[in-house]
Amino acid sequence: MRWAYGVGRFLITPLARAIYRPIVEGRDLVPRKGPVIFASNHLSFIDSIAIPVAAPRPVHFLAKSSYFEGTGVSGWVSKRFFTSIGAIPVRRGAGQAALDALEQQRALLESGSAVALYPEGTRSLDGRLYRGRTGAAFLALQTGAPVVPVGLSGTDEVMPVGARMPAVNKRIRVRFGDPIDLSAHGAAPSGRARRAATDEIMAAIHALTGQELAHAFNESPAHGTVDRIRQALPHERL
Repeated sequence: MRWAYGVGRFLITPLARAIYRPIVEGRDLVPRKGPVIFASNHLSFIDSIAIPVAAPRPVHFLAKSSYFEGTGVSGWVSKRFFTSIGAIPVRRGAGQAALDALEQQRALLESGSAVALYPEGTRSLDGRLYRGRTGAAFLALQTGAPVVPVGLSGTDEVMPVGARMPAVNKRIRVRFGDPIDLSAHGAAPSGRARRAATDEIMAAIHALTGQELAHAFNESPAHGTVDRIRQALPHERL
């Protein structure tokens, strides 16, 4: 995987920069060594390509396991592509699936790697910035890794939801903010510490993007009565 990622980064990064001429700000703020959590807003599928292309160091992120499980030529291409851009396969979902994803990211951070997360949980379909889930803050408090806020803009115009191919006449902007040390909020097991740390992360992202705030969580559509009840009741969003 490391070999595939190295080759993919070598090939994709200059190609993407030549086509999209991204405006990148704050690269000098990103720590070059040690564990780092990139916490970004989420507007488009290509956000997970834009961040590794713009970052000054390798970045890993989680991607749906189905991208790695296809068959035939298309399945092979999909698996090689996502491996080449630093994706780690994970089965998405709540409960144990979410905890397993956090564990994979914790292992990467403890090895000194950089990971990228979207605290909103899923793409914003209306362009607003939604409340953050606590997974990124939990990892930061657990591992001591600094959080680098990332503000993306224009990626939703390059590849809107539902588009099969990206447009080539649009530009994107990637803004990296100052690294945040969240340790002052308390220990990872504290729900209050996780929420306060998450709110600080989202405020930093908002300062970079200027998006309208949704003041709500970006929830997936409820499937059935159980999901509707779960979303209505107070619970921690990972």
